[in-house]
Amino acid sequence: MTEQRAYSIDSKRRRGRGALSNATGRFDLDRIEQSDGWEIEEVRPAFDTQIRLEHAKSMIARNSSPDVPFDRSINPYRGCEHGCIYCFARPTHAYLGMSPGLDFETQIIARPNAPEILEKELQRKSYRVATLAIGTNTDPYQPAERDHGIMRACLEILRDFSHPVGIVTKGTLIERDIDLLGDMAARNLVHVGVSVTTLDPHLSRLMEPRVPSPARRLATIRRLSDAGVPVRVMMAPVVPSITDHEIEAVLKAGKDAGAISASWIMLRLPLEVSDMFKEWLEEHFPERASRVMARVREMHGGRDYDAAWGRRMRGEGHYASMISARFKMAQRRLALAPELPELAYDLFCSPIRKGEQMSLF
Repeated sequence: MTEQRAYSIDSKRRRGRGALSNATGRFDLDRIEQSDGWEIEEVRPAFDTQIRLEHAKSMIARNSSPDVPFDRSINPYRGCEHGCIYCFARPTHAYLGMSPGLDFETQIIARPNAPEILEKELQRKSYRVATLAIGTNTDPYQPAERDHGIMRACLEILRDFSHPVGIVTKGTLIERDIDLLGDMAARNLVHVGVSVTTLDPHLSRLMEPRVPSPARRLATIRRLSDAGVPVRVMMAPVVPSITDHEIEAVLKAGKDAGAISASWIMLRLPLEVSDMFKEWLEEHFPERASRVMARVREMHGGRDYDAAWGRRMRGEGHYASMISARFKMAQRRLALAPELPELAYDLFCSPIRKGEQMSLF
C-alpha cells in the first residue's frame, strides 16, 4: 500500500480554500514537496482555480446503496470549488491522479458534452425512468457553472423529457434556473435540497470557504419555495461538538424560509478526508479536536470511519442516538416532513425533435 504524502501550504497562498495541505492521492507514487531545497523566503501566488474539460463517455451513474433514496445520478463537474473541508467526495479526485486536498477545490473538471450524452442515454429503448439525483457528489451550482452552464443545459434536457429530478446544492446560482425549476415543479418533476450546516457565518467560512453565507442560502430556500419548488433543508453534515448544538435552530430557520422537509447526515471521514479534517481541527479548533474525534470514533467502533451500509450516514451508539432523537423532535415540532413528496414518473417521454416523425399514438 502506498503511503499517503502531504505537505502544508503557507496560509496566505491558500486563503479562501478549505484544505490546509495537498496530500498526494492513494494512486500517486510520486511524493510532492513544497520546498525546492533553497531556504529563501519568497512571495508565491495564491492558488487559482483551473478548469479542465473532459469529454464524457457516459453520464448516468448507477448505485445500489440502501442508504440513499435514488439509484442513479449525474455529475456535470468533478471536484468542487466550494472547498468544504468535510466533503466525503474529496477522495474521488485520487482516481484522477490528483490530490483530494487543494487539487479537489482548485482543479475542477467540467464535462461540456454532458447534456448531449444525457439525452442519448434517456433515448435508449431500455431506459426505465426513476428520479435522477444531481449534486450528491459535487455541487452542480459551484462557481464554474456561471461560465459553463452545463447544469442548466442538463436541466433543459430533463425538462424536455419530463424526467423527475432531485437536486442538492449549497449554491445560490440555482436561482438563475428558477424559470425551469418552477415549470418542472408545477408538473411534480423536481424537488431541491439546500444544505445549511450552520447559521454562524464565521464558522461557515472556515468549514466551507467558497459557499454562500448561511443567510444567503436561507434566502435561496425562500425564492425556490415562492416559485412553487418543494425544498428540503439539509443539515449535512452534523459535526460533533462544532455544529451539533444548532440542530433545532437550523431546522427552524429552514422552516421559516419555506422548507417543507428536513434531513441530516452525520460527519463522514472516508479515506483521505480523515487526515485533512483532523489537520483542519488542529488549526481552527485545537481545544476541541480531541473531543470531536472521540465522538466520531465512538460512533464508528473506535475508527475514524465505518463505510458499512446502514452505519456510514448516521453512526451508532449513544451520541448518534441522541442526535437522531433531537432531530426527530425538532422535525415533528416544526411539522417538517422526513421526506419530500414522491415525484411523477408517468409523464416521461422522449420529445419530438425537429425533423423527426411524430408518433401516431
